[in-house]
Amino acid sequence: MSLRRRTSRIPQLLFAASLLAAFIAPPAAAVTTTRPPPGGDVPLRVATYNIHAGAGVDGVFDLDRQTAELRSLHADVIGLQEVDRHWGDRSEWRDLAGELARRLRMHVSFAPIYSLDPARPGDPRAEYGVAVLSRHRIVSAENHEITRLSTQDPNPAPAPAPGFGEVVVRVRGLPVHVYVTHLDYRPDPAVRVAQVADTRRIMAEDRGPRILLGDFNAEPAAPELAPLWRELADADPGAPTFPARDPVKRIDFVAVSKGGPADGITVRKAWVPESVASDHRPVVADLLVRGGRGR
Repeated sequence: MSLRRRTSRIPQLLFAASLLAAFIAPPAAAVTTTRPPPGGDVPLRVATYNIHAGAGVDGVFDLDRQTAELRSLHADVIGLQEVDRHWGDRSEWRDLAGELARRLRMHVSFAPIYSLDPARPGDPRAEYGVAVLSRHRIVSAENHEITRLSTQDPNPAPAPAPGFGEVVVRVRGLPVHVYVTHLDYRPDPAVRVAQVADTRRIMAEDRGPRILLGDFNAEPAAPELAPLWRELADADPGAPTFPARDPVKRIDFVAVSKGGPADGITVRKAWVPESVASDHRPVVADLLVRGGRGR
């Protein structure tokens, strides 16, 4: 029996079934399904960005500004953190994941950490979590549980909770697992230690190329992150990401599997663009995904 925790598994048919289900298809020209030649490496640009619920360093909600920032990255796959979906006044009760996907003409998968009853009957649920935007077709999606210390409970205790998103994207015929996460922000690393263990357990059940995108709320040399680097390589951009204005530490990561011919990924380059559209800067990485088919 699998030890994997999951809160939802979204069948492939859902992506074509409904725009309102947060899966938005780009035009056919944006998706390439040709299988790469045997052994050929597949280029892929990925990014991670904590969007601060749509607010920039000035504290002003401005989705136009964030859309322009995301578009300028020219990324094929983007992991987003601090994503509101009908959450509250701070983001005008809007579905940020869905709106960004429509504006950028990308597929989207949203994985809520919190999903609360609406203030008024009939309104959408108030949700907050992480998301993946992809120019390539999303063929499956899951919202896994990892250990969390709830911000919605006045007396929280560490417990499994959703919000570790996983999608499988089809990149020129090659399935690639992409995970997006937001680790605990508290100075005490105990919860992050548990979250890293959960992350490794979940990712170990998958085969093929794997990419982890997220705000880890810890710097690369933090002891609690050390177990991640046994299976994953840090696409080190060589620059800090937080705070966005005059950043002093790197807590945002692109990490890739470093296994054998079937699941290894080469980092060609990585960088941190300047940005004031959020309180974090994004990380962008150009990757080569090995052409051996994932299992």
